[in-house]
Amino acid sequence: MELAEIVSFLDEYLQIVNYQDVSNNGLQVEGRNKVERIAFAVDACMESFKGAIMADADMIVVHHGLIWGGIGYIRGIVKRRIEFLLKNNLSLYAAHLPLDAHREVGNNAMILRKIGAEPQEEFGGYKGVKIGYSAELNELTAVSEIAKKFDSAMLLPFGREKIKRVAAVSGKGCFALNEAIEEGVELFITGEPEHEAYHLAKEGGINVIFLGHYESEKFGVLSLMEVVKEKFGVDAVFLDIPTNF
Repeated sequence: MELAEIVSFLDEYLQIVNYQDVSNNGLQVEGRNKVERIAFAVDACMESFKGAIMADADMIVVHHGLIWGGIGYIRGIVKRRIEFLLKNNLSLYAAHLPLDAHREVGNNAMILRKIGAEPQEEFGGYKGVKIGYSAELNELTAVSEIAKKFDSAMLLPFGREKIKRVAAVSGKGCFALNEAIEEGVELFITGEPEHEAYHLAKEGGINVIFLGHYESEKFGVLSLMEVVKEKFGVDAVFLDIPTNF
């Protein structure tokens, strides 16, 4: 399969041009033209790159890319990462906000589906776009039971014991906590726990589940991998490299 064909599909499918993002979304480093195997990972780091080579991948697709608004200096860790990619002819593709927000395979849509809710309204305004979703569960459900659906979840039980209205913004999503309170969301699910969120949630009377930044953003990468496998018939592997944050 041609690299250019895969990149063109990802650019269009993820609608990367629609997002004002600190990440340089799209093909960040160009490797070999032919792609037979693709690695998928959350983070663009040396461990991911080495894992991709060990897996005989020609390309790696990540959520957190290597280039954020440009490269100031090519030295130190940045130099070693770029050098490794170029030396091994390994392509790097990044999709940050586009993969958070995608209704079919995005992190937030998949988090909601994990608890049995279909994403409905766009939610979580960030840089002029909504990158999360809110939804209604089919029936009143105990927040404690919802938390059990995730391998790692920290619950702030400051709202009703049983709820129906939920919203999800993965990663560092506490910026949307006020929005959740104002819109009457009963359970807000995000990734990274932030200190100031504790009292805001308590005073706002809302339940919050923190999944961890990394864990909340595996969902979209895994879902996108399945789409690419089906579309192009290429081999693919997910590199699970948790950060415990």
